[in-house]
Amino acid sequence: MLKPKVIFLDAVGTLFGVKDSVGAAYATVASRFGVTADADALNHAFFEQFKAAEPMAFPDAEPTDIPAQEYAWWYAIAQQSFQTVGAFEQFTDFDTFFADLYAYFASAEPWVIYPDTYDALERWKSMGIHLGVISNFDSRIYTVLDVLTLTDFFQSITISTEVGVAKPDPLIFATALQKHHCNAFEAWHVGDSYSEDYEGAQEAGLRGIWLRRSQDSSPQ
Repeated sequence: MLKPKVIFLDAVGTLFGVKDSVGAAYATVASRFGVTADADALNHAFFEQFKAAEPMAFPDAEPTDIPAQEYAWWYAIAQQSFQTVGAFEQFTDFDTFFADLYAYFASAEPWVIYPDTYDALERWKSMGIHLGVISNFDSRIYTVLDVLTLTDFFQSITISTEVGVAKPDPLIFATALQKHHCNAFEAWHVGDSYSEDYEGAQEAGLRGIWLRRSQDSSPQ
């Protein structure tokens, strides 16, 4: 199929990424609270915790409870990261720090849009192809896409915390397809994770396209 009906894209690591590193962002915000921590060590600790955590999906949650559960999920990651590098005890008010950190990653400041993103989106839009986001990001994705001036490209946004399962589970792909009244074979999914994006899409019946971006691109 030369032209799909819909192209879905992952968000972080595919459309945009972290400017320096997650560890650098953690260290930058922590410094505002008088806390000194090595950015590289924090980055390593973050990815250890991020990979070990349960998927960010809350199948039994009421919709109104999801933002609080997302916040708690990231709070644990941040706390464990600073504990791992021995910097947690420097905080006099970790709760206030984390509130600032969480808001920081909802702004445009820590993100960079990849050079090919706008060109690709504009080209597909001009071809009449519908576009959607399928992401394991949290509810801040709506704000981030908006501040990065990406929102208007997309007809749908599907995230793991709202569906109750995370990629590579086929249900998240099926949920996105339903929003476009589209069969799986009519859709592509582009993402930087081989297992979550490429294999997940293929297993769900979509054409998976693996975009090999930097590995250091996960959200806070």
